[in-house]
Amino acid sequence: MTEETQPREGRAESAISFVAFVLSLAHTAAVHFGDVADPVNGATDANLPAAQQMIDILALLEEKTRGNLTAEERRLLEQVLFELRMRFVEVSGAGGSSPAEPKSRIIMP
Repeated sequence: MTEETQPREGRAESAISFVAFVLSLAHTAAVHFGDVADPVNGATDANLPAAQQMIDILALLEEKTRGNLTAEERRLLEQVLFELRMRFVEVSGAGGSSPAEPKSRIIMP
């Protein structure tokens, strides 16, 4: 049996779930916002183009998986996208805050 045909409960514990994948992308966006230290070098510098790219990837994921997600997965993806978009507006200057002094942090479930 290949991994694709193996029952989900029989797969290795290291197999990634959709929720874990979404949260991983959201965490990467938080690193790019400077809200979380970069695990490689410890830097907390904002990189807004990279943060925007992560938001775009999550939006693409939402579009391409529409109709194929559980209610929990859909809600999580919608919530993460909303929070990341609001954070982007906040740090890009439209929200009146500078990246060095954020009003709020991204909250991941």
